[in-house]
Amino acid sequence: MGEAPAGAGASGGGLAPAAPRMPEAGAEAEVATLLPFLAPGARADLRAEAVRHVLALTGSGPGRALLAGQAALLRALVELAAGPAPAPAPAPARDAARALVNLAAEPGLHEPLLEAEPALPARLLGRALDPEWPWAEEAAAVLANLSREPAPCAALMAALAAAGPGGSGLERLVRALCTPGYNARAPLHYLGPVLSNLSQRPAARAFLLDPDRCVVQRLLPLTQFPDSSVRRGGVVGTLRNCCFEHRHHEWLLGPKVDILPFLLLPLAGPEDFSEEEMERLPVDLQYLPPDKQREPDADIRKMLIEAIMLLTATAFGRQQVRNQGAYLILRELHSWEPEPDVQVACEKLIQVLIGDEPEQGMENLLEVQVPEDVEQQLQRLDQQEREQHSRKHPEELAPEPQAQGAAPT
Repeated sequence: MGEAPAGAGASGGGLAPAAPRMPEAGAEAEVATLLPFLAPGARADLRAEAVRHVLALTGSGPGRALLAGQAALLRALVELAAGPAPAPAPAPARDAARALVNLAAEPGLHEPLLEAEPALPARLLGRALDPEWPWAEEAAAVLANLSREPAPCAALMAALAAAGPGGSGLERLVRALCTPGYNARAPLHYLGPVLSNLSQRPAARAFLLDPDRCVVQRLLPLTQFPDSSVRRGGVVGTLRNCCFEHRHHEWLLGPKVDILPFLLLPLAGPEDFSEEEMERLPVDLQYLPPDKQREPDADIRKMLIEAIMLLTATAFGRQQVRNQGAYLILRELHSWEPEPDVQVACEKLIQVLIGDEPEQGMENLLEVQVPEDVEQQLQRLDQQEREQHSRKHPEELAPEPQAQGAAPT
């Protein structure tokens, strides 16, 4: 299987004020003059001021482009952000880490960063997983931005593999993400997007889906994590990517994992279903309180729907999703959903659940080969459908068929 799509990162906006504009002539020379003040032996107050100036430069596109050509300065930033524990004045280390977050937010700067410091992913990983490092969150945010692109993501996977045999590097990352208070000074929310990006790679999915490790089961409660949409989104993206592996669908939907209620619960509202409908829902989705709120982030709602859609790729998965009353939750979600893109995704999933089963030999939708010209036509139709949804109120959904519980043929 190829790479599962779902890059996630940390926005660089907001971490630094815009730098004062410098004249084109001499701008590079002026930046170069900052380098001596970033060295370990520089006076503390001058170093702090120099790093603040660099951080301000990273707040604008021209400033980042200017820094991209300064390999020695980039190496100095890495040393400040991920080097030995700082002395009593920690501000330079913090600001250097935030400057790297901004630089890594721009994919075009990944190559200069890695050329300046090839070991950057490994060094940042060590800091992100250090429970005593004060700026572990910034280190994780840099990794979240870097790992959106294939080359840095591969370098991070290599660093994780070097951290220990048998997936122990990934295990440390998962443990840090799932352990409350792992680092008392850093919340580590950005480890969620890091894991989501890593799960685009087959080796990471093989680790996550190893039944003997119980990794997925540890991630599931974080789909409802109240304190950070960054962490929730990263975990949901990870689970969505895992659902590309159709060979594991029976395990994911079975009693050892029981993933579906965790995907449906964030999509559920305070609806009052009839007794007959309520009995069709999993226990965790029955009799929800009147103040139950749906997932507030539209992108996360869409990923949840996409994960369920992937689980319906096989005949077994479609039947399990139908039998657990997913249609009822999706029907109410569709009536409530304010975002056209999410509403379209919801409609497509409902059509799969209420539609006829595919003909024999095409039961696994992930293995159906679509001719290139047909795929392009479908993409055009999909785009047209999205545009129509943004212009007018969608029509009502078709009702659920009465024979919904019948086994597929």
